[in-house]
Amino acid sequence: MRVLRQLLRTPAFSLAAVAALALGIGANSAIFSVIDAVLLKPLAYPDPDRIVEFLLTSPAGINAGSSATRFNVWRQQTAVFEDVAAYEYSARGLNLSGGAHPEQIRAIRVSAAYFHLLGAPIAVGRTFSADEDRPAGALAAVISHGLWQRRFASDPAIIGRAIELSGSAYQVVGIMGPGFNTGLDPEPEVWLPFQLDPESTDHAQYFASIARLKPGVTLAMANAQLQLAAAEFRRKFPSIMGPHDGFLVETLPEALVSDVRPALLVLSGAVGLVLLIACANVANLLLVRATGRKREIAIRAALGASRGVIIRQLLVESAVLSLSGGAIGLVLGLAGVRALLAVNPGDIPRIGAQGAGVSLDWRVLAFTIAVSLATGILFGLLPALDVSRTDLTTALKEGGRSGTGRRQQRTRSCLVVGEVAIALVLLVGASLLIRTFLALRAVDAGFDAHNVLTLRMSLAGSRFRGTDGVNRLIRDGVQRIESVPGVIRAGASFTLPLEGGFGIPYNIVGRPAPNGAYDGRGWTAASPGYFALFRIPVVRGRSFTERDDGGAPRVAIINQAMARRFWPDYPQGRDPLDDRVILGKGYGPEFEEPARQIVGIVGDVHDSGLNRSPAPMVYVPMAQVTDGITSLATRASSIAWIVRTRVTPHELRPAIQNELEQTAGGLPVEDVRSMEEIRAQSTARDDFNMSLLTIFGATALVLAAIGIYGLMAYTVQQRTREIGIRLALGAEPGGVGAMVVWQGLRLAGAGIAIGMGAALGMVRLLSAFLFGVKAQDPLAFLAAPVVLSAVAVAAIWFPARRASRTDPLLALRSE
Repeated sequence: MRVLRQLLRTPAFSLAAVAALALGIGANSAIFSVIDAVLLKPLAYPDPDRIVEFLLTSPAGINAGSSATRFNVWRQQTAVFEDVAAYEYSARGLNLSGGAHPEQIRAIRVSAAYFHLLGAPIAVGRTFSADEDRPAGALAAVISHGLWQRRFASDPAIIGRAIELSGSAYQVVGIMGPGFNTGLDPEPEVWLPFQLDPESTDHAQYFASIARLKPGVTLAMANAQLQLAAAEFRRKFPSIMGPHDGFLVETLPEALVSDVRPALLVLSGAVGLVLLIACANVANLLLVRATGRKREIAIRAALGASRGVIIRQLLVESAVLSLSGGAIGLVLGLAGVRALLAVNPGDIPRIGAQGAGVSLDWRVLAFTIAVSLATGILFGLLPALDVSRTDLTTALKEGGRSGTGRRQQRTRSCLVVGEVAIALVLLVGASLLIRTFLALRAVDAGFDAHNVLTLRMSLAGSRFRGTDGVNRLIRDGVQRIESVPGVIRAGASFTLPLEGGFGIPYNIVGRPAPNGAYDGRGWTAASPGYFALFRIPVVRGRSFTERDDGGAPRVAIINQAMARRFWPDYPQGRDPLDDRVILGKGYGPEFEEPARQIVGIVGDVHDSGLNRSPAPMVYVPMAQVTDGITSLATRASSIAWIVRTRVTPHELRPAIQNELEQTAGGLPVEDVRSMEEIRAQSTARDDFNMSLLTIFGATALVLAAIGIYGLMAYTVQQRTREIGIRLALGAEPGGVGAMVVWQGLRLAGAGIAIGMGAALGMVRLLSAFLFGVKAQDPLAFLAAPVVLSAVAVAAIWFPARRASRTDPLLALRSE
């Protein structure tokens, strides 16, 4: 209570200190809550660190794609793995019919070992049997607890009944327990048997594979065994696996977060620097306050209080301040980061829909308390040691005067210099990410996203397993959509620009290729009018027409990136339109097809993101896709309807959606977005990093400005008598103000110089997150010091103005 009373006697000081600490600790708690949800929380599986994901390695990098042939090899490695399981997940899901309102639910296809591997709790019923997971096995389904409650009113009699999913009847055999979390976002609502053929020759990579390490087996041992398996696979399929390709396993927790871990660690380092600035500010405040308490401390010492007791009391006061700031910062930080994640999640794994997985738990609370206590000791120790060394005789003689020594003045100046240096580092980092943000916005995506609406529809089911059924739906749907007033043109595809797509190898007829297949695998199926709809220029040849149907000669269109790569002397040399391509060679009978004549070359589109160069791409008419590829595409994904409008796209959403649902016989339309929204989502993670680092940089700038202002204002106050004497002896007011400005600028300049050196060394950590700008970008390293200097001048100007207006008579009477 005595500590609280002491702090309440100086409310202005206490509020300023708590506010600075709330900013610093709150920002740290916010970032830690994200790190906790993404990196620290264990997966809700038994021994999650023993669960591994299978990966493919190649000179181009590592990916998690699995094929039936690879999976069949992996599940034979029983010496190192157990419960080898496959799963194929699409958030767009299947159409659940029956009841008043058909809906699209998120479905995941899994092999029978999946449930035992992940320790999935079954509330009612059972999981799949081995017979149900075989090709042509019975259609069984396990539904989520949430779907059971929402759609079936928690009726236990649903077990054994059939539900209609995309036109096929599945018997419900089990209900998942309420606490099961797959780690996928969003969570699936129904589990279906994968039914992979153990004798399959299908090399298409469209699902993921996981397993559990057997007891006593290490990750290194498992990877050594996989190298032997890869060599055997290469001998069996030399045209599929190159000499430098291989197999790899990585723990599932690491595989889930490996892409986002570096960014979160960089952000945590940045927010730690903000906390250091806040600590320096509060330490400066405490030094000022300690100066005014020298007489009080001297009296306590004279009455018998030891130096240790005095230091302990001052540290307790610092801890109370820090815990108060931590409590306020925890609330503000969590609210702020949840709001930012809800608007701009940046595709961060494990955070849940709109950041719902980021919450206050014991780890976040413990972290905040620990940081608060550590911060209290950090910023309170220096002032406590300084004031505890007070000379009793001098302090008692000074009475109520608040003098200050050179040592303390140097200490406060060093703290301000440190604040400025740290602020500059953060400002340079923020400038680089802002430059990246602007560079991404300036990228020509290769298509016109304005007034384009996209709608997704799941076509899984027997009706759409063949290309003819899908093509009839597209033809009828396009006609009906284009009859809606305000629609300019409509089309369809399985994939959309900026969202990636399928990979199918292609060979150029008559041209030898390394390992029997070219590295490029970009492939897109498009309806007639696709290029005109997106305003992708046809630079040579022609586009697809209605005549390019299933009965017409097979044709293909390539992009300029492919023309440059495989016809390096084009346009002066050989014309790509004289050649043919073969898609799916060696991928199995369901995917291989006759050669296609190249009939056109179109402009490049950024299919894999604005920060990646356009890759070689082959476009084929949707009406000419093989039944095997159509079946895979409709099962693994959904069809994307694309509509260009004369008005704001969402204005026509109800009319377009109604036409599509009538055309498809009531199939629901989901995931309605404009292409401008898709473009924004494609840079969401970069935008999230930029937003946070900009917020941290702005916070550091404000705290540094407050620190400079506080130091200079206190210096002017301490030198009031000196300034009065100078003015009485004839000094010009402007000269007095310039003296104060020069003193402040020297401190700011020293901080900027130190900060520039530190920034040059630390920006290398940001290199992986930059696009269109180098880590040592001159503009960023020029803009940050200029902004910081301007803020410093503004902070110095007010105390300097006050000094220049000092009344000499009042100044001489002040002491």
